[in-house]
Amino acid sequence: MSDWITFALPKGRIMQDSMALLGKIGITCPEMDGESRKLVFENAVDRTRFMAVRAQDVPTYVEHGCADLGVVGKDTLLEHDCDLYEPLDLRFGYCRLVVAEPKVLRDGDDPAGWSNIRVATKYPNVTERYFAAKGVQVEVIKLYGSIELAPLVGLAERIVDLVSTGGTLRENGLVEVETICEVTSRLIVNRASLKTKHRRIAAIIAGLEQVVEDAPRISA
Repeated sequence: MSDWITFALPKGRIMQDSMALLGKIGITCPEMDGESRKLVFENAVDRTRFMAVRAQDVPTYVEHGCADLGVVGKDTLLEHDCDLYEPLDLRFGYCRLVVAEPKVLRDGDDPAGWSNIRVATKYPNVTERYFAAKGVQVEVIKLYGSIELAPLVGLAERIVDLVSTGGTLRENGLVEVETICEVTSRLIVNRASLKTKHRRIAAIIAGLEQVVEDAPRISA
């Protein structure tokens, strides 16, 4: 099955958006229509395979060659720092990776004066690099969910997390302090696959690039 092309896609909305985008260049998978608990789907006619995985695992599957291509948020790529080819910003799944703290703390706070802070986050590597570049010592508390809870119970005064509208922050009495980076979904490619399956992968990249360029830009 070496002539097959395998995609690693995050479960949920990003997978739906990815398949909609791929459909515009003729890459489809009827087996994925409807609800299913399967993790691997195939289109035998087109020799394409689609793996449904956790977003955090997409770079790993692609880096190790289990998938030739993948779609994943820039935040995950920054956190994992895998050896991958990242040819295209797909321009969907927009959000921001931000530093946030309680509103009551923000009213009298000056980030320029931070020297030693504690931060709760799902992104320990990004967080450490960001604050190290600012000359701030940071104690990182790694969490896997409900990051907004940390300041409410005294685990950490500040958090680093993804936000879209900021509604969850506001509901929990938190406000954005700094933006670390803006995040969109990216196409990633295994470096070996790009050489061994160059014709097919290059055609996919070129097709998606054209679709993305032709699509109307949506303001964040």
